[in-house]
Amino acid sequence: MSGIKKLQAGEILFREGDSSDAMYVIKSGRIAITKTKGAGEIILAEKKKGEMLGEMAFFDNKPRSAGAKAVTECEVISLPFTSLYAQFKTFPEWLKAVVRTVNGHLRDANARIKNLEQAQGADEEVFPPHLITRLTAVISLVGFKSGEETEGGLVVPFSILRNYCIQIFQQPTNKLEKMMEVLSALGHMKVEDLGEGKRRITIVNHKLITAFTDWYNKYLFTEEGKRITIIEKELPAIRALIFYGKKVEANDKGEVQVNLTEMQNNSMKDLNTLFNTSDADSLAEKGLAEEKQSGEGATLTMKIKLKELEEILPFWEIIYTLKKVPGRG
Repeated sequence: MSGIKKLQAGEILFREGDSSDAMYVIKSGRIAITKTKGAGEIILAEKKKGEMLGEMAFFDNKPRSAGAKAVTECEVISLPFTSLYAQFKTFPEWLKAVVRTVNGHLRDANARIKNLEQAQGADEEVFPPHLITRLTAVISLVGFKSGEETEGGLVVPFSILRNYCIQIFQQPTNKLEKMMEVLSALGHMKVEDLGEGKRRITIVNHKLITAFTDWYNKYLFTEEGKRITIIEKELPAIRALIFYGKKVEANDKGEVQVNLTEMQNNSMKDLNTLFNTSDADSLAEKGLAEEKQSGEGATLTMKIKLKELEEILPFWEIIYTLKKVPGRG
């Protein structure tokens, strides 16, 4: 039945996949057109006063290809297809043909655009650098704003995470979901399924996620020649240096001197991985350690900046884990 339908902010007008029985004209307010992606959704567009939505299904009665929900309190005028069909029958045949042709061309164009986006996106990085900082900033900010302190960390409402992601940072929620999966795998978050679509989200290491956001944002805006970039194959050496460095007392500069020869001899037993005395050479070149020195009995030692290595290791683990996330976002 035709008429005016009132919606509150956040209320669903129709869902993706619903049967199509009407088109709508927005009388007041704004409506978001949404598309499901993974476990979340993205906003494709926003419609405002005077604009129409849901009209393409008039000709083929296909299920809704996208959802629609109120961004603000709004009113829409419902135009049921049954009533419109009766009026459409009175159109001249040539006009009916024109309208059907235009509608068909629009659907074909949309399909081609979608296929092109998929082809282009297949080789795209799932987590481009600046997307990483935006998503960790969402998690950090919501932790500060709405986190409830527990023994396990800060418990945050997923609804607020989702709203900040979509509405304020304007990022796709499926990427946020994947980000939380990675941070959970690294032990920095915890996502528990409580059943019936409910989840408990805990930020286990809020301080680290916040520090990572600030550090990586600064890194990305630092001139490339002045950045200190760790490559992935250097991570095992950093882990070994931290492990053995913690066993040594630091000097007043926060440096510790590790015995590289002993590390090489004991690494398989202690860490189940082989550390070679040359593995840390590149870190010395980057200013994270001093050049190695020869000691008594042909042993090799090296002074390392333990605190700095401890700080950056989890940051680079996040970055390289995100680089390995498969598939398109």
